Amino acid sequence: MSHNHHHHSASKNLGLAFFLNLAFTILELVGGYWVNSVAIISDAIHDLGDSISLGFSWLMERKAKSAPTKRFSFGYRRFSLLGALINSIILILGSVFVIKEAIDRLISPEIPDAKGMLIFAVFGVAVNGYAAWKLSGGKTLNEKVITWHLLEDVLGWVAVLIASIAIYFWEIPLLDPILSLAITAFILWNVIKRLKETILIFLQSQPAEIDRKKVEKELLEIAGICSVHHTHIWSLDGERHVFSTHLKLKKETVLEEITTIKQEVKKRLEKFHFEHITLETELEGDPCEFE
Repeated sequence: MSHNHHHHSASKNLGLAFFLNLAFTILELVGGYWVNSVAIISDAIHDLGDSISLGFSWLMERKAKSAPTKRFSFGYRRFSLLGALINSIILILGSVFVIKEAIDRLISPEIPDAKGMLIFAVFGVAVNGYAAWKLSGGKTLNEKVITWHLLEDVLGWVAVLIASIAIYFWEIPLLDPILSLAITAFILWNVIKRLKETILIFLQSQPAEIDRKKVEKELLEIAGICSVHHTHIWSLDGERHVFSTHLKLKKETVLEEITTIKQEVKKRLEKFHFEHITLETELEGDPCEFE
């Protein structure tokens, strides 16, 4: 009951954060052109990517309750990777557009509306701060990742707030495009890292936090196991991992002992929190094409 309640709460909080972020992104895009600020437009592009990420996270949180189907036997976990990939591409394309606009402003400086920037900055800190607070107690990976995104947005808006005050008093036209380039560079750095991680998971690379050799060495400590081979570890979505291996057992091992050995293997693997475990057993002398 507690798990179901939290699952409902997580979905509700992600949905609230999504609609808040999407509404504010639209307001930013319109307002950025209105106050003539590429810094606000660059943050709007970032928020657009975050809105898409929030939307996918929200849908995946709801979809996670669905049981595996005939076509999707592992369930719908991997769909979140598709969302991350689309989100990253949108952010990169948007960042290229913002960089072009910022460079044009550096070549031909224009004074943005400092008062308008200030108003949007206050709204930005308030909206993103509230959404981050709603998700701050979240226990799911989706909630934790999105909370960090929203906190980054809050810091970005604090920077815009400081810049708007500086432009209001000193009229520094280059400050807006310079701030825009700094925000965009920070966003691109993080997006490229996330895109690399997403592609590696798509290509079924081994999770970085798990050492396959150490896992195999631990399994070899179990009485009755002679060798371990054809071990594969990959991830469904970066959080939920899959494990499979072949266990070579002593020739005199009987059926009851095989069951006991399998139970011990699964017990040893509990600390890795694998979502799916597949074990194949063979006796000494039995041929194996993967050995």
